[in-house]
Amino acid sequence: MVESIAKLKNIRVTPQKARRVIDMVRGKHVEEALAILKFAPQGASEPVFKLVASAVANARVTADKTNEAINESELVIEKIFVDEGPTMKRFQPRAQGRAFQILKRTSHITVVLSTPEAKVSAEPVKKAAPKAAEKAPTAKAAPKAADKASTAKAAPKAAAKAPTAKAGK
Repeated sequence: MVESIAKLKNIRVTPQKARRVIDMVRGKHVEEALAILKFAPQGASEPVFKLVASAVANARVTADKTNEAINESELVIEKIFVDEGPTMKRFQPRAQGRAFQILKRTSHITVVLSTPEAKVSAEPVKKAAPKAAEKAPTAKAAPKAADKASTAKAAPKAAAKAPTAKAGK
């Protein structure tokens, strides 16, 4: 039962773009995640790759401290998430003396690795939620539908009875 945490703070990648990358590897084995990140075209994939590799090294050190044997191929990305870091605000000059604000966003990325037996023992047993039964139309809805149908039929008759106005002269 080995758990390892690695954090990367103030990285100059927007949180939205970093979340696209981490969603690809969440819940996967470390070897598979590293292979995905190595060939991902997104710019945020390189720092996330290095972070996952650092978390594997942290797991190795943690296992050595506690005298546990660890198989790195069994490690799974239990949690990985991105938080928003500080935003740098810059201004770009525009026409007629105006200035537009540019927001340079940063991210904090956190990875938690664990072995599968640690993951199973840590999770509480969840009960299946009962599915909501589909509601049949109520008795009140049926008369309303009937009223609409009768008024729709009556409307053309009423329109036919109404006199039409003719232009004079």
